[in-house]
Amino acid sequence: MDLQGCIEYCLTKTGSVHDYQPLWEADRVKVAGKIFAILGELNGRPSITLKCPPALAERLRDEHQDIIPGYHLNKALWNTLFLNGKLDETLIKNMIDISYQEVRNLLPAYVRKALLAGENPQAIK
Repeated sequence: MDLQGCIEYCLTKTGSVHDYQPLWEADRVKVAGKIFAILGELNGRPSITLKCPPALAERLRDEHQDIIPGYHLNKALWNTLFLNGKLDETLIKNMIDISYQEVRNLLPAYVRKALLAGENPQAIK
């Protein structure tokens, strides 16, 4: 899965919005103003950084050499996945799903309710 494919998959999530952060030289995907995916290059390798429960984050790092602690983020909660390695598309999509759910679940109840109702995410961030 490449960077564009990851962005496209992220955008299938309810209320997700994509932007580019020039200062970071990275794409970001947010839900209600909160980042759940950061995409770009790390040491010349395409990568996506995703939020993850701590125990799962650590286990995935142990199992996959193409998953490292989140670059410039809380390393207990974020993983960086290299996209040009041996990670299969199903794993990457599952990790995107988990990241979206982790971030969405931390949103206030009224925001989660608005997202489920299909309201404009820009109006509820």
